[in-house]
Amino acid sequence: QVQLVESGGGSVQAGGSLRLSCAASGITASTYYMGWFRQNSGKEREGVASIWVGGGRTYYADSVKGRFTISQDNAKNTLYLQMNNLQPEDTAMYYCAADTLSPVLTSTQALGVNVYNYWGQGTQVTVSS
Repeated sequence: QVQLVESGGGSVQAGGSLRLSCAASGITASTYYMGWFRQNSGKEREGVASIWVGGGRTYYADSVKGRFTISQDNAKNTLYLQMNNLQPEDTAMYYCAADTLSPVLTSTQALGVNVYNYWGQGTQVTVSS
């Protein structure tokens, strides 16, 4: 049973930083994808950043390139999202997800919600101007 538990959300002012964490358990695949997604009420869930664990590639949405960094600590089975220079438009519920079925994804697929088969409950990020 795969479980994903996010933490680290909160409220910050524009220009501030937060680091989200996602503790993963139950993943037995040697290579798989993990990602961060976000959703605001009334909007579709969108991919923010993802990483091919075991494959060494990362993927970012254009809106966060240069500001967000995704990383994985294999020893702790934890996924991170370092978010710098946060802006009000980054306000959303942030979700961690895992895709344990796909062998290889394109960059577009790696940021797409449809390929991910496990999801966490989310952590709220609020950025005020």
